[in-house]
Amino acid sequence: MLLPSSPRMKSLLLLCVFATSLSKAVTIEELRNTPGLTPGRFASFFSRFAFRYHSEVQPPEVFLATESGDCDDYAILAAAILKEKGYTTRLITVRMLKVTHVVCYVAETRSYLDYNNRGFISSTVHSGPEISEIASHVAKSYRAKWSSASEFIYEEGAKRLVKTIVEESKDGGKLAAALD
Repeated sequence: MLLPSSPRMKSLLLLCVFATSLSKAVTIEELRNTPGLTPGRFASFFSRFAFRYHSEVQPPEVFLATESGDCDDYAILAAAILKEKGYTTRLITVRMLKVTHVVCYVAETRSYLDYNNRGFISSTVHSGPEISEIASHVAKSYRAKWSSASEFIYEEGAKRLVKTIVEESKDGGKLAAALD
């Protein structure tokens, strides 16, 4: 387990570990030990979670114990747990005019998990595997246009970009790879 770096996050983690022992919040062990865990079943554990923005990614124990967090908390946890279950996952960030959103793409289901859809009957969104396809679907759900999108890896408490694409003007009509 990676420990949080800030004193505030360390205190919150200790409080949440204590609270988890008193509540019925789902734990990492329960997620890991759920037989036949699918992306849709994973999402069902989060239907009652509240949205609460954090500038840092929360430790999974904090996210689960408080039953609140944001899209990167959810996507990063989904990617890690589903990867353990044998799925091929990718973390995708989509930047739009007023919002940035993170989802977890699952290759085997050709869909992504979106924290905004966690309480819906259909908790995954079908999409092709290209970053531009995923970005287009995410932006459409916000009724917005996307400006750039990135695939990233989350390791040791840090995000590492794998690839970024930029939506060019309609005159150019192409997507340009900014980073590979």
